[in-house]
Amino acid sequence: MRQSHGYAAYNPQTPLRTFHFERRDPLPQDVLLEILYCGVCHSDLHQARNEWNGSTFPLVPGHEIIGRVIEAGGEVTAFKAGDAVGVGCMVDSCGVCPDCQEHQEQYCDHTVFTYNSPDSHTGKMTYGGYSNQIVVDQRFVLRIAEHLDLAATAPLLCAGITTYSPLRHWQVGPGQKVGVVGLGGLGHMGVKFARAFGAHVVLFTTSPDKVTDARRLGAHEVVISKNLDDMQKHLQSFDFILNTVAAKHDLDQYLGLLKRDGALCLLGVPDSPHPAPSVGNLIFRRRSLAGSLIGGIRETQEMLDFCAKHHIVADIELITMSGINNAFERMLKSDVKYRFVIDMATLEA
Repeated sequence: MRQSHGYAAYNPQTPLRTFHFERRDPLPQDVLLEILYCGVCHSDLHQARNEWNGSTFPLVPGHEIIGRVIEAGGEVTAFKAGDAVGVGCMVDSCGVCPDCQEHQEQYCDHTVFTYNSPDSHTGKMTYGGYSNQIVVDQRFVLRIAEHLDLAATAPLLCAGITTYSPLRHWQVGPGQKVGVVGLGGLGHMGVKFARAFGAHVVLFTTSPDKVTDARRLGAHEVVISKNLDDMQKHLQSFDFILNTVAAKHDLDQYLGLLKRDGALCLLGVPDSPHPAPSVGNLIFRRRSLAGSLIGGIRETQEMLDFCAKHHIVADIELITMSGINNAFERMLKSDVKYRFVIDMATLEA
């Protein structure tokens, strides 16, 4: 076993603090990597505080991991010591179900998540990227382009693929009008990708102070969603709307903006259900209300390669490991533009 250390939540009520634990020894198909940077996702906070009622403590969060290979097992062919690599939300799956066979591992019933999930080999709970190192099967390790800012690349492993995947699935491209609801960790990546795909991009926000930033990130138009007159101007005009907001809200105001055969895709998971949308809003224009979950490993690599080609990374604020509890509090207030990333060089043993 490998001695490791990081930051963990010991229970839902107290701040994260230093935690020493063991990683399993690498198997022939495994990659051992030193973690350089780890993004901070809102789901880290949810799980650290057991807001989804499924947390096992101690819990080491973190699933937006950038690192360098320290050691590659004898059966590893794609990676070698010194390579820059990434690990996202998953570290294993069954490999044989239809979802896995179609490279949609995120929908496998036996997916092993990067943290707070029973490990396939040891049966113990997995520990995430708020730590100095991690051991991962090569099938779930991703190549990272060295010319990108490695810290700003970390959020691509969750926020990036979460927005890229539905935009690709619904074939967003030139000639289409695409909306993005919310300008946070997910929304700012949705704007960047939709613009890079050639769509006309409209950002919906409740905050007038985000208008300038939305345009800087690539939005052609910005609509304050509280302004009913401005919303009315866009009725039945969108091909696709990506809704990144995790709070309960009225979906009908966005369904009414879709053209015939348009789709509204939900990414955020609210702590209580959205009000039920009008059935007529769906039926009479053959609209779709859908959802999407991260992306498979093949598609995540495709996304990373796309970002390398188009020089796309997240807008981040780099923090120290000891600053994570303050970052959680700021994240609750939406006081970040637009993703915290931990510099793991600041992690003390």
